[in-house]
Amino acid sequence: MKKKIVIAGGTGFIGQYFEEKFTNIGYEVIIISRQPHHLFWTDSVGIADALEGAEMLINLAGKSVNCRYNEKNKKEILDSRTGTTEILGNALLACKNPPPLWINSSSGTIYRHAEDRPMTEASGDIGTGFSVEVAQAWEKSLFDFQLSQTRKVALRIAIVLGEDGGVMEPYLNLVRFGLGGVQGTGNQMFSWIHIEDVFRIILFLQSNEQLNGIFNCSAPQPITNRVFMTQLRKTMNRKIGLPSPKWMLEMGAIFMNTETELILKSRWVIPDRLEKEGFQFTFGTIGEALQQILKSSNKIQ
Repeated sequence: MKKKIVIAGGTGFIGQYFEEKFTNIGYEVIIISRQPHHLFWTDSVGIADALEGAEMLINLAGKSVNCRYNEKNKKEILDSRTGTTEILGNALLACKNPPPLWINSSSGTIYRHAEDRPMTEASGDIGTGFSVEVAQAWEKSLFDFQLSQTRKVALRIAIVLGEDGGVMEPYLNLVRFGLGGVQGTGNQMFSWIHIEDVFRIILFLQSNEQLNGIFNCSAPQPITNRVFMTQLRKTMNRKIGLPSPKWMLEMGAIFMNTETELILKSRWVIPDRLEKEGFQFTFGTIGEALQQILKSSNKIQ
């Protein structure tokens, strides 16, 4: 029988990347999703059967936060994270031979707005506000389960960069149209990670069976928004980039049905535990990451 891995919420940008990578190294990948041709979240028996004998469960499920934070969307954002985590935990309890590792998404935005110092797993200050409350509830729903046969890891993921989705296209469009200057003050920290390193972190956690708990999933060299936009313009060979002040972003966020927090919050997240455990990043600097992404997608102008 083929080795198998279950990816919950596996139809998005990260999930599709993982599905291809795991398939290429010989795994059967089972996806749990609300979309057709996959296991539905309502199929509790099917989910438990899929998890039986699997090597790993990766949960990426959750409504996109790229929306306005009205009451309806806030409820859906929270429920789509905690509810799916609870479904998975209950399915694991029903397994005789559950996967030995459960990796659940969390978010680097759980830390406070930080321009003064970096946030590690041990010394980071938890922030306040809706996004922080969601991340806290998400992690609690994971760690509340008592699973004697399954290690649990919460990945506090920074902004994921890759060539086929995520945040890259909006930033590329800003540069193309001459708006690739700073957003807001430009001093807010931009914690990021290349999608290939997210995948490699998953493999690292799988092979190091002593590891569990919370891990910051971010590149070791976060940068300011100013440096990020400068490097992006440089990689795309665009010299001019007009800035976007806060008032303009707030107006644009309403028009684009999103929130300025996604751009203006200073996320200064350091992968302290991963580095201490010996993980080596393939893309340690933003220059390396952007060069690979834009070259692979033929977007270097």
